[in-house]
This record gives sequence, structure tokens and C-alpha cells, in this order.
Amino acid sequence: MSTLAGIGPLARPAVRSRFDLAQLGPNWYAAVMGTAILANGAAVLPVRLPGLTGFGEVMWALGLAALLVLAAARLVHLTRHREAARAQLLDNPATAVFYGCPPMALLAVGLGTLLLGSRVIGTGLAVALDTVLWSLGTLYALAVAGGIPYLMITRHRVSALEANPTWLLPVVAPLVASACGPALVPHLPAGTAQQAMLYGCWALFGIGLLATLALLPVVFTGLFHSRLPALALTPTLFLVLGPLGQSVTAVHQLADAARPVLPALAPAMTDLAELYGVAVIGVAMLWLAVALTANLRARRAGMPFAMTWWAYTFPVGTCVTGASALARHTGFGGFSGLAVGLYLLLALAWVLAAGGTAAGLARGRLPAR
Repeated sequence: MSTLAGIGPLARPAVRSRFDLAQLGPNWYAAVMGTAILANGAAVLPVRLPGLTGFGEVMWALGLAALLVLAAARLVHLTRHREAARAQLLDNPATAVFYGCPPMALLAVGLGTLLLGSRVIGTGLAVALDTVLWSLGTLYALAVAGGIPYLMITRHRVSALEANPTWLLPVVAPLVASACGPALVPHLPAGTAQQAMLYGCWALFGIGLLATLALLPVVFTGLFHSRLPALALTPTLFLVLGPLGQSVTAVHQLADAARPVLPALAPAMTDLAELYGVAVIGVAMLWLAVALTANLRARRAGMPFAMTWWAYTFPVGTCVTGASALARHTGFGGFSGLAVGLYLLLALAWVLAAGGTAAGLARGRLPAR
């Protein structure tokens, strides 16, 4: 099955029948990811504005509610539409790669619970909830990072010449876990538990980064050879930003957490975080210009709304958190300005994606994938 054939509904602007949960795929978790990163970005921006924290809390609550509703809907899907669920994972590589979204949604909402939800539900409950969500999300991320490539090698009929940025989704999830885990380190018992958490997050960083570096050339090969098979896939060009911004965020979070836990290594980690961060955020901004230009061209060509529009949100959000971390570590005002500018772009992206999704749901139908 080719990528174009597998993408099916993406190539058509038509919508499915009224609330047909048989068609509810894991790609819907991208809406939770986009909402959660909008909240988390508000929590870490280096420039504090009146009402920003309150706005972040509202978005965190909305992301948590969306996660619960979607998890319930997916449970119905998995129990009542088992054949459809099986086909999405085992037979259709175009939908299987989106199984990278659920663990990232769990991880992003969990981090927001600690950063923002603690002001609403209390620190103790926030830590407990984040611990559960991070643990589930990390195990899920590792299963997906290994399982989806395994299926692509042994079962799915795919070609590197048809690769597109959605192939990155499964391997980015461990990077998200590595960026979210360090926030829990201060809440663990001092000593071995904190060290194990920190080393584990570094291992997750390595898994996600090296897997991304191995896969990116394949993705670019597919883009250069076959381009994108449908206009509605053009927003997925933004997915390349995800591992770039998330890795910058992760190295800074790991360096911060290392100061009280691994003081001998902390200075080297901080230096690495700054040097790596500046280099990679530069690459990310170059690709952002490419992705924006391609999407403006696609909009002029009549690109219809699809759930792929949520690809505008989370990847840009990772660049917000990465630029914010650079601003905090370097004290350079240019990174503060970059973080604010990217956050405004993220907010606009969320409005576009959420508006299109809400319009489809208001008509009583699930928007096209």
C-alpha cells in the first residue's frame, strides 16, 4: 500500500458520516498536544504579561478535559470497532505513525499539570497526576518508538521514496518524555531515585535524537522525490520542527535538573545545552521559513481544512519552550523576543486548528483526517 493510497481521507475534503467513531484515529490526540503546548508555553515564556498565567491555566484545563473525552471515545473505538482499530495500526502505515501522538499528549498534559495545574488542584495532587501521566506516556512512547518502525520493516508496505514528515511522530515521543521528566526530579527522594530519573531522561533523549537523525534523511528523500501526495498533508512539514525544538528544550531541562543531583556534570551539561540549543534553534528557524512558505502556497491553491492543521501547533510550541530555555540560560534578549514571537504564531495556529475542528463538530461530524 503506498502512502498516497493509505492516506485515503486526507486527499479528500469531504467529511465522514455523523460522529462515526469507527473512523476516530490516534491523530486526534494532536488536538490535545496542541492545546497542552499552548498552556505550557505560557508557563515558561521569559516575558511575563498580565493574565498570561491565568490563560495558561485555562488552556491546561481545556487540554486535560480534551484528553479525558478523547480517551473515552478511543476506548469505545477500540472495543466496538476492533477491525477498524486493527487496520489503523497493522494494515495502514499512514495512520499507524499517528500512534506517536497519544504518548505525547499524555506527557504534555502531565507537564502542564505540574507547571500550571498545581495552582488549581494543589502541588501534591499535581505531582501525583504528572507522575502517572509521565510514566504512562513514557512507556507508551518507548513502545511506539520501537513498535511502529518494527511494523514498517516487517508488515507495512512502505517505500522510502514516499516518506513524509508524519514518519517522525513515533520517534519524537521519547524526546518529549526526556523534556518533561526533569520537572519531576525535585519531587523524588534525594539520591538514587533522582539520579535514576535524570539518567533515564538522558537515555530517552538519546533514543529520540538518534532515531530522528536516522529518519530525517529518509523523510527528506521522500519529500524531494515524491513531494507530498495531497495538499492536506502540507501542514505536516511543520512536524520537522518537533524534534528540533523538543531536543533544545530537553537539554536545558536536563541541565537545570542536574545542578543539585549531579553537580560534577552540571557545568558541562549547561555548556552543551547552550551551544547545542543555539545551533539547533537556528536550523529550526530556517525550516520554519520553508514550512510557512509552502503552507501559504498551499492555502492559495485551495488547501482544505483537515486534522493535519494541528501540525501547526505542537512543533511550533516546542520551539517556544526551546527559545524560552535559551533566553533563561543565556540572558540574551534576542531569544526572549524570539520566544514571544513564536508564541504569538503558536496562538494563531491554535485558533486556526481549533476553529476548523470546532466547526466540523458543530455540524455534528468528525472533521476529515
